[in-house]
Amino acid sequence: MISEVLIKSSEKEKATYKKDAASEKPIRSVVKSLSWRTIGTLDTIIISWIITGKLDLAFSIGGIELVTKMILYFFHERIWNSIKWGK
Repeated sequence: MISEVLIKSSEKEKATYKKDAASEKPIRSVVKSLSWRTIGTLDTIIISWIITGKLDLAFSIGGIELVTKMILYFFHERIWNSIKWGK
């Protein structure tokens, strides 16, 4: 019984890995970049506010950083997705 579970589990992992290793759709990269940038931008705003003491300046810095890093992250993801190494 345990061996059956392990074998079935292993087969599922292989199928999932093969599917995941093939490619990642661009929309997934967009959603990942949005979620990560939300966290990163909040961090940047807080750090900027602590350093400058000005909330308006912190939001300005965070806004610029939000756009530029989202674009960079998207292309970074797409490039890495095209590299076969490690898949």
